[in-house]
Amino acid sequence: MEARVGKKHAIYLPKAVVEATGLKEGKRVLLRVAGNNVVLESLRDPIELALSGKKFASIKPEQVEAISLKEQASRLGAKV
Repeated sequence: MEARVGKKHAIYLPKAVVEATGLKEGKRVLLRVAGNNVVLESLRDPIELALSGKKFASIKPEQVEAISLKEQASRLGAKV
């Protein structure tokens, strides 16, 4: 499909492309230049990805706190 470049270099995507990709106003995208081409990729929100992605591990709040304290101590040169 073709699109056109408008004022201030805005690119207007055809409705079919927007619907097929699920793009919405305000959604973030990644633009990449590959040779003479511009590649546009939809970026998923990290929270959305965390909630909808496949779960492969679990961690308890107490474990998070222990790891945090250990990291803080190692960065300060102290012992836990």
